[in-house]
Amino acid sequence: MKIAILTGAGVSAESGLGTFRDKDGLWTKYDLNEVATPEGFARNPALVHDFYNARRTNCVQATPNAAHTALAALAMADHDLTLITQNVDDLHSRAGSPAVIHMHGELMRALCASCNARWDAPLAMHPSDCCQTCGAAATRPDIVWFGEITYHMDAILDAVTAADLFVAIGTSAEVYPAAGLVEQATGDTLEINLAPSARANAFASHRFGPATEVVPAWVAELL
Repeated sequence: MKIAILTGAGVSAESGLGTFRDKDGLWTKYDLNEVATPEGFARNPALVHDFYNARRTNCVQATPNAAHTALAALAMADHDLTLITQNVDDLHSRAGSPAVIHMHGELMRALCASCNARWDAPLAMHPSDCCQTCGAAATRPDIVWFGEITYHMDAILDAVTAADLFVAIGTSAEVYPAAGLVEQATGDTLEINLAPSARANAFASHRFGPATEVVPAWVAELL
């Protein structure tokens, strides 16, 4: 069976990494226009770097939870599984999942805005940092900001349309194009979430509860 899985912030929330759109989410504490847009970075790169430096530190201190490890076990057992994540943390990889598709970029990677080179980011980045390839002082987090094009969409759409089962886990389904992937699915669909998402009605079936409980139980049924 071919399975395509999309994960969102709800999967990493129980590892201590904040969600974005819940009542206590990051976008209630920060102005996304200032820290998550190309325009915000152009206005105040130091502020943006400070925001992502703090998130990078939180990520390093976090550990994969039972949902991450269950999905890694499924990935190792099922070679027809494609794991897509909206999350920019590296917890899926640290749990053992191979070939994770990061559609919104990776917090632990740096990007040169001048030559598009990428490399492992230091724990703290600064506006004066120079690209390791071209030398330009144009480094930024390798994150897809609002208004930018999502990464790997061709591969994602291929996986979702070819899947016998599409599963969305821990996502609010409020950010496109990720929120619209369920509409591209041609097979069965399942939503696993703490509560119904904004696109819950588009899924054929649902399982609700904490990801650390529901995901391992669902994976155990498949293994």
